[in-house]
Amino acid sequence: MAWSVFSSPVSPGVLAIGVCVVSAIAGLSGCGKQGTELGGGSSEVTGSAGPAGANGANKSLVRCDAPIATLALAENPNGYTMSGSYNLPSSPVPLVRLLAQQSGCFRVVDRAAGLRSTIQEQQLKESGVLRKQGNTVEKGKGYEAQYTLTPNLTFSEQDAGRSLGGVLAHIPVVRDLGALIGIVEQIKFKEAQVALLLTDNETTEQVSAATGSARTTDLGLGGLAFGGMGGAGGMGWSNTNEGKVIAAAFLDAHNKLVVQARGLQAKELPPPVAIR
Repeated sequence: MAWSVFSSPVSPGVLAIGVCVVSAIAGLSGCGKQGTELGGGSSEVTGSAGPAGANGANKSLVRCDAPIATLALAENPNGYTMSGSYNLPSSPVPLVRLLAQQSGCFRVVDRAAGLRSTIQEQQLKESGVLRKQGNTVEKGKGYEAQYTLTPNLTFSEQDAGRSLGGVLAHIPVVRDLGALIGIVEQIKFKEAQVALLLTDNETTEQVSAATGSARTTDLGLGGLAFGGMGGAGGMGWSNTNEGKVIAAAFLDAHNKLVVQARGLQAKELPPPVAIR
């Protein structure tokens, strides 16, 4: 336990954050290791998935040697707990779909905009709008979703500025800088708690569930945060510290879910995607 000049106990962790704030404002670098707290480490969601495999995926992504089933992502019927003031995407489903495909554990089938487009193309064909010769849009070719994955998300933010401002006021070098104390009052702790629920569509049984979490300290200095979480795979999740911490939490939950999914018996899969 560290002690201030006023003989008041100050947590070493909080004091360390205060020192890092001073360094950040002064333009200094090297204030400890930066990164999102993802369970026991830091991570980000990035890269692509497709015929060439998972390119640019995070090194911590847990994978399967072969897919075990087809999978559809479903929106949580209760919605997601996150404030609209953060300009976040309305749904984390596209982000989770990327993770599911990158892991190689599932063949992902579309039950959202892609499915609606398929139905629309079939309707256009039946109405005579589309060409007849060589048309590849036919009924009865869609793949069933053998499993459904449903995400849940709760994002929270805690105001830590006042208590930390008091800590910095006890540091002789900076206690006379009133402007600094005002900046410190903007500091917030951001935390995301998520869950992924896997259901067998044949039996309706929930066969696996996993939670994930991530948190960061936002310094309120033009996006500066401990740590700088890097990209979050686009899709609107890399523009803000809030989006990045949510993406990291879903990666944490996904990795735990894959460990469980590896123990499931593989279902009979449709033919693989034709590639060159």
